[in-house]
Amino acid sequence: MEIAVDDDVKRLIMSEGRDYRVCTACSGPALVPTTVKRPKESDIKIPVGKNTLYISIVQSRYIRRVTMDMLYSSEETEYCSVF
Repeated sequence: MEIAVDDDVKRLIMSEGRDYRVCTACSGPALVPTTVKRPKESDIKIPVGKNTLYISIVQSRYIRRVTMDMLYSSEETEYCSVF
């Protein structure tokens, strides 16, 4: 199973110079920095430049692409827990 990562997501990760994770939130898959939600041993790891995009094993069953519409804003994290 291969999960594609859109170029704009790759650019975001490389420009910010930090790792990100796709995890589960109340609205579906959420793309958040690992400072918001730490990676787990079971995560799928995708290298992006010098950084890593972690994909929750739970979300990996349902997604085939990581897109910018998965990016969680700070306002959303206040109202919806990121699991």
